[in-house]
Amino acid sequence: MDFHEKSPSGSEASENGDGRGFYVKLNVGGTLHITTIHTLASKDTMLKTMFTTPMGFRKDSEGFVRIDRCGKHFGTILNWLRDGDVPLPSGPTEIEELYHEAKYYLCEELLRKCESALQCRTSPMCHVPLITSPREENLLISNTKKPVIKLQVNRHNKYSYTVTSDDNLLKSIELFDKLSLRFNGRILFLKDVISNAEICCWSFFGHGKKVAEVCCTSIVYASDRKHTKVDFPEARVLEESLNILLYEQNVDTELLQATRSRQRVNYNDEDDDRSCSVNSANVQVVRRLAGPAAPRAVNNNS
Repeated sequence: MDFHEKSPSGSEASENGDGRGFYVKLNVGGTLHITTIHTLASKDTMLKTMFTTPMGFRKDSEGFVRIDRCGKHFGTILNWLRDGDVPLPSGPTEIEELYHEAKYYLCEELLRKCESALQCRTSPMCHVPLITSPREENLLISNTKKPVIKLQVNRHNKYSYTVTSDDNLLKSIELFDKLSLRFNGRILFLKDVISNAEICCWSFFGHGKKVAEVCCTSIVYASDRKHTKVDFPEARVLEESLNILLYEQNVDTELLQATRSRQRVNYNDEDDDRSCSVNSANVQVVRRLAGPAAPRAVNNNS
């Protein structure tokens, strides 16, 4: 096998006696590259095996070693061999293309780096601000053009919890995470773990004002003492989350006013019978928009 390739300047390189310092010309899918045997053999890859074994490669009439692969990312492969590390492409498609090339050339370290980057890009992610003060909450709500959903969760409670309260509290947190991943581009999600006004409460804001609230806690009386009960009104939270999307754009004010009520509704679940009690708190609740009533059928026999 002939290692005596000419360098680009025309002089013959001789860095060491085994020929690894000599230049070799590569034609990878029509893309031409010039590098050294030393670079190709710097890591334990298929290229090292190819260029350091007696029957590893052959040259064409122009002195190029032909490799039947796409040459788009071969320069990145060479830079990784030279430097030990290389910045990945910006787009996920290009990273996946580089991943397949690294897999073909058995570049294990580069392969793992591409896999990690692809996993990070495919995993859904969003940023949820954590409220630390009422002033910060007001600034976040007033400075955004998006509707806002805030979940307030804390454990400041002087009464003991019922059996299912902890599970329902976790369910509210899980639902908040799912909604924030699904609607993070359309709704601003806030989490409040500082305030002790409520143990678990969902608040919905539109155009800088609170328009709905779902309080998940209530006090139940046992024979010996009071207990705090945490419910999981999933259906109502989902309903209000869809209603708050009305505030994405400039909706007709009269239409929004028609869907409001200046009363706060608490849902308590006692012995699996759901009842509602109206408090005097001045909270606007968004109602579901109802379509026109269906016409009644006329009985011609009467």
